[in-house]
Amino acid sequence: MRAPWRSVFLLVILAPLLVSVVVRAFGWSLVLGPAGFVNQFFEWVGIGRVRMLYTPIAVVVALVHVMLPFMVIPVWTSLQKLDPQVENAALSLGASRFTVLRRVVLPQVTPGLLSGGLIVFALSASALAIPGLLGGRRVKMVATLIYDEYLHELNWPLGAAIALALLVVNLVVMLATNAILEGNYRKRMGA
Repeated sequence: MRAPWRSVFLLVILAPLLVSVVVRAFGWSLVLGPAGFVNQFFEWVGIGRVRMLYTPIAVVVALVHVMLPFMVIPVWTSLQKLDPQVENAALSLGASRFTVLRRVVLPQVTPGLLSGGLIVFALSASALAIPGLLGGRRVKMVATLIYDEYLHELNWPLGAAIALALLVVNLVVMLATNAILEGNYRKRMGA
C-alpha cells in the first residue's frame, strides 16, 4: 500500500487495542447472539437463526479479532524491512509475481510470521475472558478449565497441574520456534 492508506489501515487494525478485551467480548456476544446482527443477516438471507453464541465458532471469531493486531505488527515490521529493489530484480530476471512472493518475499517475512504466530499462540492458549464469556460453560479451553478447577471444584492440585502443563507446552512451542529461527539464520549466513 502507498503512504496514506498504509497508515489508515494500520490504525484500523491497531484501534481495537484501545478497547478492553472484556468489552470486545461483550460486543461479540451482542453481534453473535440470538438477536444479533449475524442472525438478523441469516434470517434476511433466508437461512434462519443459527446458534453461534456459546460455541467454539464464537470463541474463534472473537479470538481472531482480538489477536489480529498481535500478528499484524511483527509481519508489518518484517515487510517494512524489505528492499523493493530485490523484488524488482527478481521480476526483471523473469520470475513471476507468485515466484517472487514465494522465493523472495516469504523467506524474508518468515521471522515476522513465526514471531507473530508465537505471540498469538501464547496469548490464545492462556486466554480466559473470551472463552469464558463467549464459550460459556459449554466450550472448555485450558484457561477456563484451570479457572473451574481452582474456583468451582476447589481442586487446587489439579488446577496447578493443568497450569503447569500449559506453561510447559508454551515453553516447548517457544523453544521450537526459536530453534527454527536460529537454524534458518545459520543456514542463511552459511554457518
